[in-house]
Amino acid sequence: MPLERYDTVAITETWWDESYDWRVAIESYKLFRKGRRGRRGVGVALYVKEWIECEEMSPKPSVGTDEEVVESLWLKVAWRLQALVLVGDFNHSDKCWKGYTAKHLHSRRFLQCIDDDFLTQLVEEPTRREALLDLVLTNREGLVEDIKVGGDLGYSDHGKIEFRIVSSTRKPISRTETLDFRRANFDLFKKLLGEIPGDKALESRGAHESWSIFKHCFLPVQERCIPKSTKTGKRSRRPVWLSGELLKKLKWKKEVYTEWKKGLTAWEDYKNVVRVRRDEMRKAKASLELKLARDVKVNKKGFFNCVGGKRTTRENVGLLLNETGAMVTEDAEKAELLNTFFASVFTAQASPQEPPNLEESEKVWTKEALPLVQEDQVKELLSELDTHKSMGPDGMHP
Repeated sequence: MPLERYDTVAITETWWDESYDWRVAIESYKLFRKGRRGRRGVGVALYVKEWIECEEMSPKPSVGTDEEVVESLWLKVAWRLQALVLVGDFNHSDKCWKGYTAKHLHSRRFLQCIDDDFLTQLVEEPTRREALLDLVLTNREGLVEDIKVGGDLGYSDHGKIEFRIVSSTRKPISRTETLDFRRANFDLFKKLLGEIPGDKALESRGAHESWSIFKHCFLPVQERCIPKSTKTGKRSRRPVWLSGELLKKLKWKKEVYTEWKKGLTAWEDYKNVVRVRRDEMRKAKASLELKLARDVKVNKKGFFNCVGGKRTTRENVGLLLNETGAMVTEDAEKAELLNTFFASVFTAQASPQEPPNLEESEKVWTKEALPLVQEDQVKELLSELDTHKSMGPDGMHP
């Protein structure tokens, strides 16, 4: 098996002991392994590229369990990330992952542990004959991609699982400021705008000059009455469905778990807390989906913000059509097409117009003959503005 394209290789059911150390070493890889003393065929090994900074962890055994019963190897990467990828031969052949059910009590407890720790199982194909024994669990959506099951390693009767871990690079901190309408003082805003002598200031002035005067008076009032807030990055945001109240309840669930580990709380009490919190999470997610479905016709921003928040990597630009209707697939052609499109706003030439005749040019407009803009027309146009849109270059929010 060519190892050059793998950053990490995990092997289960190893038959190694101390005498195999010099034969299993691989150049440019660090080896971590663990086996049950006095027995063969029940060990685990993990090869990690040398450039990856990691260290072996020693998790404490759970209450009432023996550390030697299960061979597990835990590595912590030297990055401050909360992402978790758990792989191995879990040997639970009676579970049905489509229906999320199990026959035996031991397997049902395993499913409950997955729920309690908010893990997701990603392998769908059987890994040993018709049984799905080898699993890939993760606590973050979109962290693991391109899972493939096929082939074997040496004389093993288990299928080999390949997958890719999406490592999102740290993005620069956003300094974009937006108007925070939740903290706005609209009473003061209306009062200050009402004190502006609009009729006298705009009397006998043209449209462009009137707009400049209004903007000059409006923006200072907006800055005084509506504070600004800096946009936060995706890393500092919590899921949309996770409200502050629900977050406190989940933290309390962790406190109950800690008390149960210390023997201060009964198992039944902790189990009831987990069941209640799980139901509340499902209801919160369902409520969010229902709200997005109802509001998508009026405000599409919430829907696309929810979809964009689940992405861990920036996707490429999709297929585009040029002026002739041909499909553009190359990145350079897409960039050129988009650049031409955006530049057309500033470079487009006005359509040729016929020169006015002599009679029209010499015509003098009287005040009564000038086209009038009625107040009802302005109100109608203002009511059609999409209030969910962001402010434009003029700095005024719709």
